[in-house]
Amino acid sequence: MQKIVVLTGAGMSAESGINTFRDAGGLWEGHDIMEVASPQGFANNPELVLDFYNKRRKQLLEVGPNAAHIMLSQLEKNYDISIITQNVDDLHERAESTDITHLHGELLKARSTKYPDLIYNYSKDIHIGDLCEKQSQLRPHIVWFGEEVPLLESAIEIAALADMLIIIGTSMQVYPAASLVNYIKPGTPIYFIDPKPSVNKNSFNNLIVIPEKATIGVDILIKNYLNG
Repeated sequence: MQKIVVLTGAGMSAESGINTFRDAGGLWEGHDIMEVASPQGFANNPELVLDFYNKRRKQLLEVGPNAAHIMLSQLEKNYDISIITQNVDDLHERAESTDITHLHGELLKARSTKYPDLIYNYSKDIHIGDLCEKQSQLRPHIVWFGEEVPLLESAIEIAALADMLIIIGTSMQVYPAASLVNYIKPGTPIYFIDPKPSVNKNSFNNLIVIPEKATIGVDILIKNYLNG
C-alpha cells in the first residue's frame, strides 16, 4: 500500500473556525508572541498564559473538523496515511484519522512544569494551583518558542518513508517543520496546497502546487491525482 505523509499547518483548520491568532504584526490576540508562547512569558505572567490557552481550548471545543480533515481520514481506505501536524487542535482525531504526530503539542492536554513526561488529557481550564501528581504546576502541553520539539525525530523517520508528500495550509517557513521536505526520498512527489503558496517551484523536483484553501485543494488533489 502506498505511503502518503501529510504535513498540515494552520490553514488546515482555518475553515473549521480556528483562528490562526498571529496577525501581520506578529501579535497573537493582541499579545506579543513571546508573552504567551515562551517559557519566559510563562515565568513572567503565568496567569496571562494560562488564560490565553484556556480561551483557545474553549474555542476548539466549539468547532469541528472540516471537509478537508474528513477527506484525509477517508483516504486511509486506500492508502497508508501518516499525518504530521503543526496544529495543536484535535480535529484530525475527530475526523477519525488514526496516525497523527503533533509536532507542536496538543491543546487538549496538560503537562507538569517540572516533570515533562507527566502528560494528562485535559479539556477544562488550567488554573494556578492545578498540580500534577508530583505537586508541580500544570501548563499547556504546547511546544513554545525556544523549546525543543520532542517528536521531531519521529517526524523525520515518518517523512523518510513517504512515497508521496502532501503539504496543506502551511507557509513552509516555520522550522523545524519546514525542514521535513529535506528527508523524503529523492524524486518523491510533493503536492502543496495553500491559497498563497510561498515556495520556489525550482527548489523541488516533482512539485505540484494547488493554490487553494484546504477543503477545495484536497478535493482537487483526490479527484485529479489520486485514486480515491
